Amino acid sequence: MTKPQIICFGEVLWDILPSGKMPGGAPMNVAIHLSYNNFSPLVISRVGSDDLGKELLSFLREKNLSTEWIQVGETHLTGVVKANISDKNEVTYKIVEPVAWDYIQFDAQVADLVAASDVFIYGSLAARNPTTRQTLLRYLKLARFKVLDVNLRPPYYNQERIQELLQYADVAKMNHQELEEISGWFGWAGDGKEQMEAVRQHFNLQLLIVTRGEKGAAVVSEAGYHEHEGHRVEVEDTIGSGDAFLATFLKFYLHQEPVQKALARACLIGAYVATQKGATPRIDLSKFENTPLTHI
Repeated sequence: MTKPQIICFGEVLWDILPSGKMPGGAPMNVAIHLSYNNFSPLVISRVGSDDLGKELLSFLREKNLSTEWIQVGETHLTGVVKANISDKNEVTYKIVEPVAWDYIQFDAQVADLVAASDVFIYGSLAARNPTTRQTLLRYLKLARFKVLDVNLRPPYYNQERIQELLQYADVAKMNHQELEEISGWFGWAGDGKEQMEAVRQHFNLQLLIVTRGEKGAAVVSEAGYHEHEGHRVEVEDTIGSGDAFLATFLKFYLHQEPVQKALARACLIGAYVATQKGATPRIDLSKFENTPLTHI
């Protein structure tokens, strides 16, 4: 099978932690974890011309990712997020604005890349500013297969915006709290399984993935519902755990492996990342190849 061409669109930034700064941003994290899985994703974003921007570009190159399509702006600083990890299982964020990734400009060459790509991954946080949001919507009209990573960070979203982004998606990932909130907008009651099916049908999704922290994750599609109980691990921090989960799931899904296998492996790698510091620890995937799907 030819390796799919994947594009990750959205924020690249620095997570400011008590121990120092670490590269972050969900689209970038997903791209790095995809690269660990031998894909060569392209990152579409924007940084400032400041030292933080230069460091971020250097970091991406070290991770063997192209920086060709990351714009460098003079007007706004590179994005930073102040992460509060006092509760290791529930990290909270203060996201500085406006910053460079709020102003991603439409580019005709990128539009051609998007139209030719196999997978276009985008997140809801990138849509907080009108400039990047309009650029994203233009690309979404061109993309063939679209994966939405729902990331509800108050006050940077509203119901109308999230609905619009979901309407473009073929696949969507969200956590259990986001599922509850979105279901509440429509008055969809019932348990998580019923809410997932309601979201999937309403937005005509091929697949809806819901992560549930230490309780694992679930997937619903036309073919049915599957869940995995997850793994109990000693958490260092949960930053990037969901991004590693998504990248791993897509690896197996794009290679047409059974959904149950994709879900199990995604839970395994997501749990492992939660035992490490930061979003993109180097992972020796070979050591997980023969790991039982119920253990780390």
